[in-house]
Amino acid sequence: MNDRTTVHEWAFPFALAVASALAGCTAFGRCTSDICRDDAKITTNIQAEFTQRRDLEPNAIEVQTRNHVVYLYGLVSSGLEGYTAEEIASATPGVSKVVNSIATDN
Repeated sequence: MNDRTTVHEWAFPFALAVASALAGCTAFGRCTSDICRDDAKITTNIQAEFTQRRDLEPNAIEVQTRNHVVYLYGLVSSGLEGYTAEEIASATPGVSKVVNSIATDN
């Protein structure tokens, strides 16, 4: 096994650990910066909008916001749902970018 293989084997677990640690700070209220508060508000506003829409499965879509960038994850029954979720997130005040990783189950 060479050094390049070793680096690639550890890159994903390391990135996952760092992402989890960052998410934990926001989730448990330990982040006190204005950006963290803004991100939490953005996420809450998007989730609230999702629950108001009958054409979306709000529990099927996970929303995370980091530095005003919204990440959407989940599995929905149609591509239209993923597009609608992205449009709602994009229209939310404070959002600079939306990364849509929503998949369809058909």
